[in-house]
Amino acid sequence: MSVSGRGPGATREGAIVLLDTGTYQRVLGDELRRLRKQRGWTRRDLNRRLQSDISLQTLATYELGTRQCSVVRLVEICLALDEVPHELIARVHQRVFSHSPVGAIRVDLRQVVQDTRPELLPFRRWAKGKLAESNGTHPAEVSLDISALERMAELCNLETVELIARLRSMTGGADPGD
Repeated sequence: MSVSGRGPGATREGAIVLLDTGTYQRVLGDELRRLRKQRGWTRRDLNRRLQSDISLQTLATYELGTRQCSVVRLVEICLALDEVPHELIARVHQRVFSHSPVGAIRVDLRQVVQDTRPELLPFRRWAKGKLAESNGTHPAEVSLDISALERMAELCNLETVELIARLRSMTGGADPGD
Protein backbone atom coordinates (compact mmCIF):
# COMPACT_ATOMS: atom_id res chain seq x y z
CA MET A 1 0.00 0.00 0.00
CA SER A 2 1.29 3.47 -0.82
CA VAL A 3 1.60 5.86 2.09
CA SER A 4 -0.47 8.99 1.61
CA GLY A 5 1.91 11.77 0.59
CA ARG A 6 4.81 9.38 0.15
CA GLY A 7 4.21 8.18 -3.42
CA PRO A 8 4.96 4.87 -5.11
CA GLY A 9 8.45 4.40 -3.61
CA ALA A 10 7.41 3.76 -0.02
CA THR A 11 5.01 1.67 2.01
CA ARG A 12 4.21 1.81 5.69
CA GLU A 13 4.12 -1.09 8.08
CA GLY A 14 3.23 0.23 11.51
CA ALA A 15 5.42 3.29 11.99
CA ILE A 16 8.13 2.08 9.60
CA VAL A 17 8.39 3.43 6.06
CA LEU A 18 9.86 0.86 3.69
CA LEU A 19 11.99 2.13 0.82
CA ASP A 20 11.70 0.61 -2.64
CA THR A 21 15.46 0.57 -3.26
CA GLY A 22 15.14 -0.44 -6.91
CA THR A 23 12.97 2.57 -7.69
CA TYR A 24 15.22 4.89 -5.69
CA GLN A 25 18.35 3.66 -7.51
CA ARG A 26 16.67 4.03 -10.93
CA VAL A 27 15.51 7.57 -10.17
CA LEU A 28 18.95 8.53 -8.79
CA GLY A 29 20.59 7.11 -11.92
CA ASP A 30 18.14 8.97 -14.14
CA GLU A 31 19.01 12.23 -12.38
CA LEU A 32 22.77 11.60 -12.70
CA ARG A 33 22.42 10.77 -16.40
CA ARG A 34 20.24 13.85 -16.98
CA LEU A 35 22.84 16.11 -15.31
CA ARG A 36 25.69 14.61 -17.35
CA LYS A 37 23.82 14.93 -20.64
CA GLN A 38 22.66 18.44 -19.72
CA ARG A 39 26.33 19.41 -19.68
CA GLY A 40 26.90 17.69 -23.03
CA TRP A 41 29.32 15.20 -21.49
CA THR A 42 29.93 11.56 -22.27
CA ARG A 43 30.60 9.16 -19.42
CA ARG A 44 34.27 9.36 -20.36
CA ASP A 45 34.14 13.17 -19.94
CA LEU A 46 32.62 12.77 -16.49
CA ASN A 47 35.13 10.06 -15.59
CA ARG A 48 38.04 12.41 -16.37
CA ARG A 49 36.65 14.93 -13.86
CA LEU A 50 36.43 12.43 -10.98
CA GLN A 51 39.02 12.22 -8.21
CA SER A 52 39.02 8.45 -7.93
CA ASP A 53 39.37 5.80 -10.59
CA ILE A 54 35.89 4.61 -11.53
CA SER A 55 35.37 2.45 -14.60
CA LEU A 56 33.00 3.60 -17.34
CA GLN A 57 31.01 0.42 -16.69
CA THR A 58 30.57 1.39 -13.03
CA LEU A 59 29.38 4.87 -14.04
CA ALA A 60 26.92 3.24 -16.45
CA THR A 61 25.54 0.96 -13.70
CA TYR A 62 25.04 3.97 -11.43
CA GLU A 63 23.14 5.78 -14.19
CA LEU A 64 21.03 2.71 -14.93
CA GLY A 65 20.28 2.23 -11.26
CA THR A 66 21.57 -1.34 -11.27
CA ARG A 67 24.34 -0.66 -8.74
CA GLN A 68 24.28 1.13 -5.41
CA CYS A 69 26.50 4.16 -5.06
CA SER A 70 28.16 4.98 -1.73
CA VAL A 71 27.51 8.41 -0.26
CA VAL A 72 31.15 9.40 -0.70
CA ARG A 73 31.11 8.29 -4.35
CA LEU A 74 27.82 10.13 -4.94
CA VAL A 75 29.28 13.34 -3.49
CA GLU A 76 32.35 12.93 -5.69
CA ILE A 77 30.16 12.53 -8.80
CA CYS A 78 28.03 15.52 -7.79
CA LEU A 79 31.11 17.70 -7.32
CA ALA A 80 32.41 16.65 -10.74
CA LEU A 81 29.02 17.59 -12.21
CA ASP A 82 29.08 20.90 -10.31
CA GLU A 83 25.87 19.83 -8.56
CA VAL A 84 25.05 20.35 -4.89
CA PRO A 85 24.58 16.81 -3.52
CA HIS A 86 21.65 17.63 -1.25
CA GLU A 87 19.79 19.28 -4.14
CA LEU A 88 20.19 16.13 -6.23
CA ILE A 89 18.93 14.00 -3.33
CA ALA A 90 16.01 16.40 -2.83
CA ARG A 91 14.95 15.91 -6.48
CA VAL A 92 15.23 12.14 -6.15
CA HIS A 93 13.27 12.25 -2.91
CA GLN A 94 10.57 14.35 -4.56
CA ARG A 95 10.24 11.90 -7.43
CA VAL A 96 10.18 8.79 -5.25
CA PHE A 97 8.23 9.88 -2.18
CA SER A 98 5.61 12.30 -3.38
CA HIS A 99 2.70 12.32 -5.75
CA SER A 100 4.85 14.35 -8.10
CA PRO A 101 4.03 14.01 -11.82
CA VAL A 102 7.46 12.45 -12.20
CA GLY A 103 6.50 9.65 -9.80
CA ALA A 104 3.23 8.67 -11.47
CA ILE A 105 1.00 10.46 -13.93
CA ARG A 106 -2.39 10.00 -15.51
CA VAL A 107 -2.39 9.95 -19.28
CA ASP A 108 -5.37 10.19 -21.63
CA LEU A 109 -4.62 7.58 -24.29
CA ARG A 110 -6.84 9.42 -26.79
CA GLN A 111 -4.53 12.43 -26.58
CA VAL A 112 -1.46 10.23 -27.08
CA VAL A 113 -3.03 8.66 -30.20
CA GLN A 114 -3.81 12.11 -31.65
CA ASP A 115 -0.29 13.44 -31.05
CA THR A 116 1.81 13.48 -34.23
CA ARG A 117 5.34 13.95 -32.88
CA PRO A 118 7.52 11.26 -34.48
CA GLU A 119 9.50 10.54 -31.31
CA LEU A 120 6.28 9.40 -29.60
CA LEU A 121 5.47 6.76 -32.25
CA PRO A 122 6.14 3.78 -29.89
CA PHE A 123 3.94 5.38 -27.22
CA ARG A 124 1.23 6.10 -29.81
CA ARG A 125 1.25 2.46 -30.97
CA TRP A 126 0.98 1.24 -27.39
CA ALA A 127 -1.89 3.66 -26.67
CA LYS A 128 -3.77 2.54 -29.80
CA GLY A 129 -3.39 -1.07 -28.70
CA LYS A 130 -4.65 -0.32 -25.18
CA LEU A 131 -7.66 1.55 -26.54
CA ALA A 132 -8.43 -1.28 -28.97
CA GLU A 133 -8.17 -3.86 -26.15
CA SER A 134 -10.72 -2.03 -24.03
CA ASN A 135 -13.32 -1.59 -26.80
CA GLY A 136 -14.61 1.42 -24.88
CA THR A 137 -15.29 -0.67 -21.76
CA HIS A 138 -12.44 0.89 -19.73
CA PRO A 139 -11.57 4.54 -19.20
CA ALA A 140 -9.21 6.05 -21.75
CA GLU A 141 -7.06 7.39 -18.91
CA VAL A 142 -4.28 5.26 -17.44
CA SER A 143 -1.86 5.89 -14.59
CA LEU A 144 1.81 5.36 -15.41
CA ASP A 145 4.29 4.93 -12.56
CA ILE A 146 7.98 5.81 -12.74
CA SER A 147 8.92 2.34 -13.98
CA ALA A 148 6.42 2.49 -16.86
CA LEU A 149 7.51 6.03 -17.71
CA GLU A 150 11.16 4.98 -17.78
CA ARG A 151 10.46 2.04 -20.09
CA MET A 152 8.28 4.11 -22.42
CA ALA A 153 10.96 6.84 -22.51
CA GLU A 154 13.52 4.18 -23.51
CA LEU A 155 11.27 2.98 -26.34
CA CYS A 156 10.85 6.56 -27.54
CA ASN A 157 14.60 7.18 -27.22
CA LEU A 158 13.95 10.02 -24.78
CA GLU A 159 15.01 10.84 -21.24
CA THR A 160 12.22 10.20 -18.74
CA VAL A 161 11.97 13.92 -17.94
CA GLU A 162 11.65 14.71 -21.67
CA LEU A 163 8.78 12.23 -22.07
CA ILE A 164 7.01 13.75 -19.09
CA ALA A 165 7.43 17.24 -20.57
CA ARG A 166 5.82 16.04 -23.81
CA LEU A 167 2.95 14.46 -21.87
CA ARG A 168 2.44 17.74 -20.00
CA SER A 169 2.30 19.62 -23.30
CA MET A 170 -0.54 17.34 -24.43
CA THR A 171 -2.63 18.52 -21.49
CA GLY A 172 -2.06 22.18 -22.30
CA GLY A 173 0.61 22.64 -19.64
CA ALA A 174 -1.55 21.24 -16.84
CA ASP A 175 -0.10 18.64 -14.56
CA PRO A 176 -1.19 15.25 -15.97
CA GLY A 177 -1.12 13.87 -12.44
CA ASP A 178 -4.05 16.09 -11.40
